[in-house]
Amino acid sequence: MEIHNWWKEAVVYQIYPRSFQDSNGDGIGDIPGIIDRLDYLKDLGIDIIWLSPVYQSPNVDGGYDISDYQAISQEFGTMKDMEQLLQQAHLRGLRVVMDLVVNHTSDQHVWFIESRRSKDGPKRDWYIWRDGCDGGPPNRMSSVFSGSAWTPDEETGQYYLHLFAKEQPDLNWENGEVRRAVYEIMRWWLDMGIDGFRMDVINMISKPAGALASDGGAGRECVNGPRVHEYLREMNREVLSRYDIMTVGETPGVAVEEAKKYGGFDSDELSMVFQFELMDVDAGVYGKWNQRRYMLTDLKRILSQWQTGLEGCAWNSLFWSNHDQPRAVSRFGDDTSEESRVLSAKMLATCLHMMQGTPYIYQGEELGMTNMPFNSLKEIRDIETFNAYRELVCENSIYTHDEMMARIRKSGRDNARTPMQWSSAPNGGFTDGVPWIGVNPNYTSVNAAVQMRDPESVLSYYKRIIRLRRQYPVVVYGSYSPLWPDDEKIFAYTRSLNDMRMLVICNFTPDTVERPDIESCYPKDAELLIGNYPFPAKALRPFEARVYYGGAA
Repeated sequence: MEIHNWWKEAVVYQIYPRSFQDSNGDGIGDIPGIIDRLDYLKDLGIDIIWLSPVYQSPNVDGGYDISDYQAISQEFGTMKDMEQLLQQAHLRGLRVVMDLVVNHTSDQHVWFIESRRSKDGPKRDWYIWRDGCDGGPPNRMSSVFSGSAWTPDEETGQYYLHLFAKEQPDLNWENGEVRRAVYEIMRWWLDMGIDGFRMDVINMISKPAGALASDGGAGRECVNGPRVHEYLREMNREVLSRYDIMTVGETPGVAVEEAKKYGGFDSDELSMVFQFELMDVDAGVYGKWNQRRYMLTDLKRILSQWQTGLEGCAWNSLFWSNHDQPRAVSRFGDDTSEESRVLSAKMLATCLHMMQGTPYIYQGEELGMTNMPFNSLKEIRDIETFNAYRELVCENSIYTHDEMMARIRKSGRDNARTPMQWSSAPNGGFTDGVPWIGVNPNYTSVNAAVQMRDPESVLSYYKRIIRLRRQYPVVVYGSYSPLWPDDEKIFAYTRSLNDMRMLVICNFTPDTVERPDIESCYPKDAELLIGNYPFPAKALRPFEARVYYGGAA
């Protein structure tokens, strides 16, 4: 029997605060701006706000380099503003989940400042230090953001580990004092009233000894390390199990069987995890920095194996995009015309939100916001993109400047970080000042104000999709069965619960597709619950989506 939990029945909305709403004209989104938009989120129908980091930070990596876990960045407001956000969200029945970034800190955190002072200082072992080897780094380990994962420190002559930017030194979770300090911070926020955590790269906190040795250095070995489940069970025992909260772990490199350990119903670790197989569906030789388009059969295979693999034993998180990924409609849909943008955005919403799992909407996704037409590196703010450009263009001449700019427009993280498009007012209604990053020029036509007045808009469609989750238990708790796995144009599946059945059909192409066998898959006495065309036709039209509901056949 399926166990019911509030977070299984919820829809999550991710806010990237820097780009959501500016309240004071400095060009940077802030917490008061989020408060001003809570009614919009309530009207959309979501249940949970996931807030990307608002902690004090030098902002080398979009706030994921934290210098004080118990302070709010001045750019975003004050702790009083944060308390007001929690109060106002809760008054509207909205829960707030915060990012927890504890694989690493900022190099400006007091812990690291103390750690680097001397080899025998009280916090030296709070981070991972090693002697160099043959005049260079301790080993060949690479950073996720390109280059070595080791940086020398002049103060003591040793190197410290950073799996990400050099300004993000990794904490040493082998040290029990580190873990206790992290748990104390978590309790502090939970006692303030937050409703859970999204845990950044949480499966990288346990570093295998072999990966740190002089002859080691395969960065992939730091994923799903030897003690990670021990640490998370301890975290659950000491903190998480004592609160009624939702937790989701960002876990790159996790397959279905490993995910069951992190988010299994009996694992005593997390509520669910973010898996990245789907995010790598269009990866190539140089990772995401390519022009390759995904194959629908690959996308279906990945989503279906997670649906069937976790059923009954763990919970899925459902997402097309986030702050680290390009815009969903540009990547998985079609933004080459206004008609295809609207149709494919609705189709993508249908395909994802009708699956089993907790759906995550990234800000602007509900409007069908698109990738940014970047023309110059001067428009870029993302450290990952700069590092990739240096490695692939400047150092190794893999791509020309123009080739790399095309790849940045396709896959760069800043595509998702351009300001929220609220209206056709200057800067999309995001700010009265100069925005920290440019606004997508299509804001004059793609914005919330226009779509709120249009019952056929992408925004209106998202509201309808979200309501279906409330109305039909089969959407949340029904079993999943894929149809036509080898079809390169149509993604179709059924959901079944007790004696009720739902059929979901999505055309991922700009073509009209004939599937004479569709009608044989209809539920008994089928009712069309939702679709992105005014009325159904025999053939599936470009980017068409339909959801039928009825009795089991």
